[in-house]
Amino acid sequence: MLPLLPQARTAPLHHLTRQARGKGQLRRLMDSGALHCVFQPIADLTEGTVFAHEALIRGPTDTPFQSPDALLALAHREGVMMAFELHCVDTALAQWGQSNNPGRLFINVSADALVHACTQPQGNAFADLLQRHGVKARHVVLELTEHERVNDMAQLRDVAKTVHAMGLQLALDDFGDGRSSLRLWSEIRPDFVKIDKYFAQGISRAPDQLQVVRAVREIANVFGTALLAEGIETGDDLRVLRDMGLRYGQGYFLGRPQLPPQHQVLAQAAAVLADCRVAVMPQLQHPARPGIMRNMAVISAPVLRPSDHLDDVAEEFQRHPDLHALAVVDEQDRPLGLINRQGFMSDFARLYYREIHGRKPVLHHANLHPRIIERDFDVEELVGILTSQDQRYLADGFIVTDNGRYVGLGTGDQLVRSVTEARIEAARHANPLTFLPGNIPITQHIQRLLDTCSPFVAAYVDLNHFKPFNDQYGYWRGDEMIRLAASIVTRHCAPQHDFVGHVGGDDFIVLFQSTDWAERCRLIIDDFRLHALGLFDESARLVGGIHAEDRHGVKRFFPCTTLAIGAVTVASGLRLQAEDVANQAALAKHDAKLAPDGISVRQAQAPAPPAGPVTVDVAG
Repeated sequence: MLPLLPQARTAPLHHLTRQARGKGQLRRLMDSGALHCVFQPIADLTEGTVFAHEALIRGPTDTPFQSPDALLALAHREGVMMAFELHCVDTALAQWGQSNNPGRLFINVSADALVHACTQPQGNAFADLLQRHGVKARHVVLELTEHERVNDMAQLRDVAKTVHAMGLQLALDDFGDGRSSLRLWSEIRPDFVKIDKYFAQGISRAPDQLQVVRAVREIANVFGTALLAEGIETGDDLRVLRDMGLRYGQGYFLGRPQLPPQHQVLAQAAAVLADCRVAVMPQLQHPARPGIMRNMAVISAPVLRPSDHLDDVAEEFQRHPDLHALAVVDEQDRPLGLINRQGFMSDFARLYYREIHGRKPVLHHANLHPRIIERDFDVEELVGILTSQDQRYLADGFIVTDNGRYVGLGTGDQLVRSVTEARIEAARHANPLTFLPGNIPITQHIQRLLDTCSPFVAAYVDLNHFKPFNDQYGYWRGDEMIRLAASIVTRHCAPQHDFVGHVGGDDFIVLFQSTDWAERCRLIIDDFRLHALGLFDESARLVGGIHAEDRHGVKRFFPCTTLAIGAVTVASGLRLQAEDVANQAALAKHDAKLAPDGISVRQAQAPAPPAGPVTVDVAG
């Protein structure tokens, strides 16, 4: 069995420092009991309690060896990494056993040290340590670090089974830092996976990080693994991670490493976890749409080779009367040119053309610079094609490739339709004018609020007399006014609690969780009234409006544009669907347009149950 190192004991700091100057500094620090552990709490984000603690090694205070990084560097330099790791495990279990603390203890250990300790001829070192220090196996989680050092995956998998058979649990540390792998997760089947702090820190403002954590959560569901987010340092990040369904979290906002161990999360974190308000998730402003061509029906068409003749082109077009073009490709199926049917057949029908040119190679009549579109092009690349000066794709169509190799043909109509559909779909997620969330995220957030039974206010924001303004000054200034409204609404909302979405046109929706929502609505209306005047000409500002045609073509006077806000208060637990909330907010908006102050408030009502069957008495 591995020799067990002495338990921690005190030693004068000046004595330790003097001893540590020579060879074997770390060994002398360990033998003298100068190392100790501090314990950082791990919180249960659902219950708002401390679930476990992680043991973190520390050196003597006020010495160069106080930090764990300095100790690790010393262990590497002196070649005693294995002994140092096992000493840290021994120290952690000794302190935990002596203090009789409740809950689980997470202990860091590398894969090599874990395998080494569990495969000694004398027996399992971990079993002896647990017995010596009086710590129950079910209370200990071994946290695997330094994943790049796994050399024998099969042996590690067997050791993981042994560890689980002992009653210990396993955790995978720093998943996503570039060293960890899905294979390791799959092989050892850890009970916990700790998501690297890079993805947790700032997640409330980073939609890309949010998407990564969502993807890891899906993987965890497949393996039945509990996720733990590291590096939580703000209340906004904590709220987002909690609402994403992550069960456990760790970070300075929840509690710092210390002695004695902290058995309650910090008050600031407890307040966030007890708050039932739903987090406003960061939104992707430009939803990525790579590979949209894969959803488009590609025209499967025969190809021509450079050795083919123009007579062959005519025969192919005669065989395929619906084909608009033919591609010329080389032996590796890489496009060389495109022959348009209409242009070719017009030339081929000319007197003596076939006799003179029929035996010439196909490239003689081909467009040698055809439009080529990869199946993995994203929307913006396709928009660039539509708006380019070269518009030959409208008549010739284009060649579709996959990784540079020919797969078929497409038409200009198909390209325009695909881009239009992609833009419409993208606008449902994020409005292209204001970059605010569109209809799909709005509906999803309303449903989250309803599912959590959180009280909230749905406010429908609309511009009064916007159409006459837009007709008078043009769409450019109209877009400017819509962007102005978006910025003012967003400015007066609390980003942590209030969700701002752009339904379309001059309509916005705000889902308030701020308790002072009514005051915020008044500020939005007043602020917009003041700044919107700057978009009118001086003459319109002097008279308070403009003369323009109404919807019936009648010219009349319209006051300067203002905002109307119709609000619906949704009580906790009210049985509604997202569509019910949107419909009732729209009704409140119509009331607000007639209100003197531009604000109307309704209480949300559950929809009436469908009428039962009508019974008709025909006896008489």
